[in-house]
Amino acid sequence: MTKTLPQLAIPELCRPGAVELAAMIRARQVSAREVMATYLDHIEAANPTVNAIVSLRPREEVLAEADQADAAVARGEAVGPLHGIPQAIKDLAATKGLRTTMGSPLFADQVPAQDAIFVERMRAAGALIIGKTNVPEFGYGSNSYNPVFGLTRNAYVPSRVGGGSSGGAGVALATRMLPVADGSDMGGSLRNPAAFNNVFGFRPSQGRVPADNPDPFYGQMSTDGPMGRSIADVAMLLSVQAGYDLRAPLSLAAPGFRFEDRLAEGASGGFRAGWLGDLGGHLPFEPGVLELCTQALGVFRDAGGAVDEARVDFDPERLWRAFVTLRQQSIGGKHDEVYRDPAKRALLKPEAIWEIEGSHKLSALDAYKAGIDRGAWYKALTKLFAQFDVLLIPAAQVFPFDGGTHWPTAIAGKTMDSYHRWMEVVVGATMAGCPSISVPAGFSGDGLPMGLQIIGPPRGDLRVLQVAARFEAACPWIGRLPSWLDN
Repeated sequence: MTKTLPQLAIPELCRPGAVELAAMIRARQVSAREVMATYLDHIEAANPTVNAIVSLRPREEVLAEADQADAAVARGEAVGPLHGIPQAIKDLAATKGLRTTMGSPLFADQVPAQDAIFVERMRAAGALIIGKTNVPEFGYGSNSYNPVFGLTRNAYVPSRVGGGSSGGAGVALATRMLPVADGSDMGGSLRNPAAFNNVFGFRPSQGRVPADNPDPFYGQMSTDGPMGRSIADVAMLLSVQAGYDLRAPLSLAAPGFRFEDRLAEGASGGFRAGWLGDLGGHLPFEPGVLELCTQALGVFRDAGGAVDEARVDFDPERLWRAFVTLRQQSIGGKHDEVYRDPAKRALLKPEAIWEIEGSHKLSALDAYKAGIDRGAWYKALTKLFAQFDVLLIPAAQVFPFDGGTHWPTAIAGKTMDSYHRWMEVVVGATMAGCPSISVPAGFSGDGLPMGLQIIGPPRGDLRVLQVAARFEAACPWIGRLPSWLDN
């Protein structure tokens, strides 16, 4: 991307987070119509530079819905925490009456008849859905490009990638085109784009946010979750998304409180954090990444935390092999019918074909053994929570890379043997079903963002959010804006 970047001023109504903005709408300090019109104008100005929001609905339709939101407030009706807030849903999640492509030409014209469970809940909380956020094809790979909509570019350095698979969401947040956003995560898809765009991305505990999956008992690698520019916004959206649903038999019951209401309880006192670093030299990092994350540990200490080295008694290569096997089993099963049709197979990206063909080589015994390995990893990792409240590890192994590159083929001289090996650092939380949030770790010398994961014990979502809120309060770079928008 060589063209000169625009210089845009962020409208005042696009600066507050979702919690503050919704409160303003409820108090009639501003109308939902004003908010909607301002966001649509800003999207029109900023989105061409980064291509984060896609399938945008007609302006008159969403403005009419904003008018209805204002009328409800005027009548004194009880309204939800997202009332009147513009939202764009990740393009992997079904949205009733709105095109959901999954970034694939096979589904370029798909219009679902019903919403995903968490989308239902966001609508019920008052969200006004204006469009979708861009993704990689089927969400495979931490780089949001596809043949339907093209590449989503980094918010801070648009010649670089925006990450993925929730790349459109992360970039839209950083550029103030959304106040809060949804995402999903199997191999870092909430955490990577957050790291690449200086925002927060939270992968909740396994089962915290229900999904209506075709395989509701074994399909437990991926989860939906919230992204935001503040921990209060992330916690609020998690409260909206979370809770048991009959369609998701392993989903967790609602905790009996709103996560945003309990953040202040963790604002004082000490906490213990374990630094996992590069997993004993196993993980390669682009020069500067590990150093930047190590420096960010000082923010935890400033926030009252004790940070010490931690080590998991488990072979990281064994963990990776189990992840690849279980991922291929899941993806291969999902797309097997498409793959067996030569005309449809020709429309699949090479990475999807790699996953599917890998699944064809697996036996039931392979999947069983991978599950055993996953269980052993869970036990090894969770032992650390007897010593530490949370664990810390980088959220990515490379800085945002050039927009013409699909994925890094080598890191620090080490060849990557798959399209996702460069994101191995996020696999630990996924495989243990633990909550993990990417928080901004700062910027490289040339202005590239990086993130740091805070991992909590299973179902310890509130603990993670409370520690993240402590970090947020002590962190000086969270509010840093992209230079082409900082006017």
